Amino acid sequence: MSGHQVKQEGAKSRADGGFFSPGQFPHSPGAPLGIMSSRGGCSPSQGSSPSIILEHKSPAGSGEPQTGDQERVGEGFGQDCSHLPPWASLRGCWEKKTQDVPGSPLEPSLHWFSFQQDEILLTPWRDFPVEDTDPFTPPSEEKWDFVLVSDIHEVGSEKETKRKKFLDELSKKGFTIKKIEDMKLFYGVRAPEQVFRKYECLLGNPDKKLQNENSPQDIPMTTRIRIVNLILRHTVTPDLEKLQDLMKKNVFEAMFPLHEKEAVREFSKDNWARWRGVFNEQPIEKIRCYFGEKVALYFAWLGWYTCLLGVAALAGVLTFVAGIALFSSSQVSREICEANTTIMCPLCDKKCPYWVLSDTCTYAKVTHMIDNEATVLFAIFMALWATVFLELWKRQRATVVTNWDLYGWDEEEEELAMGLINNLQYEPRKYQHSYFRSTIVLLLVLLMILVLIGIAHALVIYRVIATALFAQSSLGLLREQADTMAVITGAMLHYLTIVIMTKINRRVALFLCDLEKPRSFSQREKTFTMKIFTFQFFTNFSSLIYIAFFLGRINGRPGHYVRIAGRWRLEECHPSGCITDLFIQMAIIMLLKQTISNVMEYLIPWISHKLRKTHKRPKKRSIFLGEEEEAEDPCKRQWLRNYELNEVNVFSLFDEFLEMMIQYSFTTIFVAAFPLAPLLAFLNNIFEIHLDAIKMVRLHRRMVPRRANDIGIWLQVLEAIGILAVIGNGLVIAITSDFIPMQVYKYMYSPCVGENRTDVDCSTGYINHSLSVFRIRDFEPDMGVPEMLPNFDRDEIKECRYRDYRNADDYTYTMQFWHVLAARLAFLIIFEHVALCVKLIAAWYIPDVPQKVKNELLCRKHTDLRKELSMMEYSTEV
Repeated sequence: MSGHQVKQEGAKSRADGGFFSPGQFPHSPGAPLGIMSSRGGCSPSQGSSPSIILEHKSPAGSGEPQTGDQERVGEGFGQDCSHLPPWASLRGCWEKKTQDVPGSPLEPSLHWFSFQQDEILLTPWRDFPVEDTDPFTPPSEEKWDFVLVSDIHEVGSEKETKRKKFLDELSKKGFTIKKIEDMKLFYGVRAPEQVFRKYECLLGNPDKKLQNENSPQDIPMTTRIRIVNLILRHTVTPDLEKLQDLMKKNVFEAMFPLHEKEAVREFSKDNWARWRGVFNEQPIEKIRCYFGEKVALYFAWLGWYTCLLGVAALAGVLTFVAGIALFSSSQVSREICEANTTIMCPLCDKKCPYWVLSDTCTYAKVTHMIDNEATVLFAIFMALWATVFLELWKRQRATVVTNWDLYGWDEEEEELAMGLINNLQYEPRKYQHSYFRSTIVLLLVLLMILVLIGIAHALVIYRVIATALFAQSSLGLLREQADTMAVITGAMLHYLTIVIMTKINRRVALFLCDLEKPRSFSQREKTFTMKIFTFQFFTNFSSLIYIAFFLGRINGRPGHYVRIAGRWRLEECHPSGCITDLFIQMAIIMLLKQTISNVMEYLIPWISHKLRKTHKRPKKRSIFLGEEEEAEDPCKRQWLRNYELNEVNVFSLFDEFLEMMIQYSFTTIFVAAFPLAPLLAFLNNIFEIHLDAIKMVRLHRRMVPRRANDIGIWLQVLEAIGILAVIGNGLVIAITSDFIPMQVYKYMYSPCVGENRTDVDCSTGYINHSLSVFRIRDFEPDMGVPEMLPNFDRDEIKECRYRDYRNADDYTYTMQFWHVLAARLAFLIIFEHVALCVKLIAAWYIPDVPQKVKNELLCRKHTDLRKELSMMEYSTEV
């Protein structure tokens, strides 16, 4: 047993049920208590005493001076057991039997069962007669609940004192603690079994489906970790400090549960945590048993979402292909390509020439490829798809949690039970609401939203200035594509603002949550989720909202432009519409988010893990001739490997959910302008599932499992996004798209009006009818004289055209403008009402809970009531 020592943390009296002072044993006065341990074992016996700390000192460690009564363990007690009192029990080396003792129903008698060269541990009688584990279980199969990591502090320092006080509090609660010294101090902690028996007693054994049939008394590891995590975080030292306070003061560096090698191997066999298993089915039940229900529900939801995204992606591809088929056949595109005599007004004030409409032939074809009749049908389809997806997920979720026996799980009841397990004097925090505090938080949220809108305005200013500078460039290509280049660079700048503001939004949301003082962790998570999603929504979509609904509509007209700082005029839309600008912006942001962000999401943890392995792992000590190498404790190797992994926190899973919610918003809200959004999301999610799995299993420390029976507040977020999708797509078609103006022209101003002509396309003349005439003598005096077009005489150009519906004499709006405006509003109202009605009908038509689940729950209630009635009748008869 070389390398192992034992430290008694303070002898307890017999009345306290603790250990006995050394002098109380007649065979060995003054001898320390022993431990049971096997060579090479990963853990001490699970039945070991809670007030014993096992220590393993690394030969290469720096060596912290030891304090207190510490001695090397002897070779065991004598074979004569007659001196042992009846209330003593020997863990691991004794066989326990029961006999009737007056005044006690089951009092154990002890019989000697010796193992050669093993030490033994003398422990007191416990209130719970159930053994922690089978005494003959090999130590290598035993597990520790948590590991605490600390720096090696100086003897007598404040940090060392605080650390010992905290560990003493754990010892008083019955925890077994093992200490390993390396470059850091590692403390493995294991809770006593009575803690988990209390949990089962209070909540009626909620984990019976997870328990091993061969040993039903075993507690699932996910439950153990969850309970121990709560106890560790709520243990208070005599200085009124909790573990979180000690970690802020660097008394402890980290705390984490351990990964299980067998479970990791199973995930590898299933190819869930490997890239080659991209198209394999997810082992949801194994995920639940290892990471808990919260993580399992995330992967179940993500898999379901990805599966149904395949349908939306197919519809989007068909819509896009239909647009490609019409690439050159559109009458509007042909008119633009043939308009080589239509002179357009300059795009900037100085050094910008007049230009011919036919120069933008390709741009017009691309616009019609996106903006056509199929887009309207696709927008309606996506509104219906979002509803069907949510309703089908609710059914899937009900089926899954029913199989887990969690359909009627009460989170509040579990919170109260775990609080009482940790402390019998626990009093829950009451629900509180302060209108004053809520008003302050609301005002600060509105202020933050205004800041985010201001950032969107800054992006608008950048696009305006960039357009002016590009238009004056000496490079011909840059000058000709000034608008497009401004859109592309603006989208890249928008992506950078998203990356930066995501970090700021998190800090602001946390600060606002602290102001609200939520009652519990789950309530804090809900309020934080709503705030961070609101901030992220405005961060991601403010610029898109401007492009979709304001670009080219608030810029004024030639001779009376709206200017920023009285100098730079706002952007204009292309004569064929602004929807291509929205398409480019969404395409760039989605591609950057799904490539750069995902690559960094994998590379940063991978590189960090490699660096930690390189820096944290000490060099092996050289062995001199004749020196016997000391066997390394397997726990040390396991704990170091887990310590080298990347840290996880309460936001680890939250960040994955938030990422998917923003993606879902891009996929649904402005999908009418970007039909390929579902396809990009589908391809991303296929890899996202396994990227998240690899991070959780191989690159990050094990998450603390959390119990849940749904995805929580995210379901309400999805429903809100579904409503926003109906409104957003209706506005895109009504305002951004040229679909409505073209329909108004066809039925009120085209050659087809009043007669049924089949030899003419009804959209003939639309471009000429949608461009207004401006007299160049009416330009502002300080605008300067624009450069003339080649092959045109300066004196010949008297007028130029611009996109609007205005009279040529006084530049007031024409009657067609009011017709188009009325048609836009009418379509918006009709579209949104029809889409919302379809959503409501679909939600009613598809029940949230399958009939099979309802019947199963009904049968369970009926069976339970019959059992209770039978028990009552039996007790009455007796």
